Amino acid sequence: MPRGIIGLVWVSSTVMQIRVDNALKNLLQPWEKYLQRAWVWVALGLGFSCGLAFLWNLGNIGLIDETEPLFAEAARQMKVTGDWITPYFNETTRFDKPPLVYWLMAIAYQTIGVNEWAVRFPSALGAIALVIFGYLTLKHFGFPSPSALPAAAAPLPTQTRQQLWLSALIGSAILAWTPQTIVWARTGVSDMLLSGCMGSALFAFFWGYASPADSPAKKRWYWAFYLLMALAVLTKGPVGVVIPGLTVLLFTAYLGNWREVIKEAFPVKGMLLLLTLTVPWYVLVYLANGQAFIDSFFGYHNFERFTRVVNRHSAPWYFYFIVVLVGFMPYSVYLPVAIARLRFWRRHDWRQQPRPTHLGLFALAWLITIFGFFTVAVTKLPSYVLPLMPAAAILVSLLWSDLMTRRQFSRGVWVSSIVSVVFLAAIALALPFLPQFLGRDPAMPGFRPALQDSGLLLWGSAIWLGAALVGTLLLLRRRLHWLWGVQLVGFVLFFLLTAMPLIQMVDAQRQLPLRQLAALAAAAHQPGDRFVMVGFSKPSLVFYSHLPMTFVRTVDDAIAWLQTTNSSSPPPESLLLLSYPDRLRQLGIPEAALQTLGKAGAYELVRVQLPVQLGVG
Repeated sequence: MPRGIIGLVWVSSTVMQIRVDNALKNLLQPWEKYLQRAWVWVALGLGFSCGLAFLWNLGNIGLIDETEPLFAEAARQMKVTGDWITPYFNETTRFDKPPLVYWLMAIAYQTIGVNEWAVRFPSALGAIALVIFGYLTLKHFGFPSPSALPAAAAPLPTQTRQQLWLSALIGSAILAWTPQTIVWARTGVSDMLLSGCMGSALFAFFWGYASPADSPAKKRWYWAFYLLMALAVLTKGPVGVVIPGLTVLLFTAYLGNWREVIKEAFPVKGMLLLLTLTVPWYVLVYLANGQAFIDSFFGYHNFERFTRVVNRHSAPWYFYFIVVLVGFMPYSVYLPVAIARLRFWRRHDWRQQPRPTHLGLFALAWLITIFGFFTVAVTKLPSYVLPLMPAAAILVSLLWSDLMTRRQFSRGVWVSSIVSVVFLAAIALALPFLPQFLGRDPAMPGFRPALQDSGLLLWGSAIWLGAALVGTLLLLRRRLHWLWGVQLVGFVLFFLLTAMPLIQMVDAQRQLPLRQLAALAAAAHQPGDRFVMVGFSKPSLVFYSHLPMTFVRTVDDAIAWLQTTNSSSPPPESLLLLSYPDRLRQLGIPEAALQTLGKAGAYELVRVQLPVQLGVG
């Protein structure tokens, strides 16, 4: 068995070379030696994978309008003002989310400075926690079938130990390297932090559930379950306890042991801990802001988001099928067969199996709860189903660890594998034609020709075409057990060689001009000035300029606002106006009253001395 090859690839390749045949015992002698120090290589592999996926170049692009700067600026205001109770953005309270994400950002600001890396660190931290906790859970409980667990006190068979390693390695790799996880782990909002807290809470519950009744660790894991739910509640509100609670209820109700689990999980004590950790902030923010907090946070951002469309975020009932298909690619096509292999309809059989073998069923309850809950909710956003990605990764990893060791492929696996290869080929063929379907974005008019000249889409097409060709070869040679690895390598290469450079190109076209003009506005700002943006809202200007802004949506609204400002007593001495050049001219401000301070990208920043006589644009 070769030695000295560092990281997760070494572990994976070593495991995949082992064949279950008559010579299994002799082949696995080096493997048994390796297991004694495997944790070193696994730690290196997990560290490298998480570092590359979540931390590498984390702050190399600016904040993305519109949502990310809202969180970043609210956290910066906490740091500046010292008010860690009420979040503010642009001199207005912001009750969209509880404070944990702001607190973590503000702490990062104080540690490493106010920058993009600090803004996104809480999201990366949530993703890293999920990957590591997912790995450990699968390493201990990732039995691909209930029959893999031997009788009590009997040692684990070598094949079962191998399957546990495979489940953990495949599951953690899939969890880290999917589009939905990568995107939100690199975005400075609360969604990935919520997923990290909620997913870790559910992992902790299963550890408590599967631990022996006389184990001292059992209670500790249940305490961790309530603690992590409290963090989820401080990240996004009541959903942080509702979703885990519904998942546990569905899981235990199916097995018929819910009374037993409730008794051992001491819910009264646990909820007291949760309330002790969460209620103080809610009380303090209510005392500081009164009914406005109740109406905004509980009324608008929780109850109304569930019962009606908020901020025009509506979608058809099948919306989340598309989100999971794309967000969990290229493994999403295996979810149906991964679910079917559980044979969840055989309830009596599952009720007879020992608890440590229930992880697949628990993951299914986890996935169904989140998917169903947010499908019923009227307001729909792609990030809402982010917390089900760990459950999907568990289900697919259990399928592949079974396939890797038994090498027996059902018709469903064959069909899914063929669909997967066709899917990759379709992506490869479609990528070069993507610019033709892009609409014109006035914020980055030069993006389409720049994209065509960059050659990035051809690189991406070549990567996925190569993955499809290798996948086809594996299908023809009936070596399906390697297919997940080909897909993983293809996704990592696409992320490194196509997605990251593409994101940097978008940033240079769309966000960099705003950062440049924000710096110019901050330098040109004088006492008594008002900073105004006409035609659209770009909150990143507030974060980068450190100036309050007035956002006016339309030219007509801007004209009315200017007339009111002209007649105010006393009026501002001057205005800093930022917009597209043609919209600035539509305001009817005489050219003599306009002083151009700078242009960048599609935008122009001007100074207007007040009062001003508006003409006809």
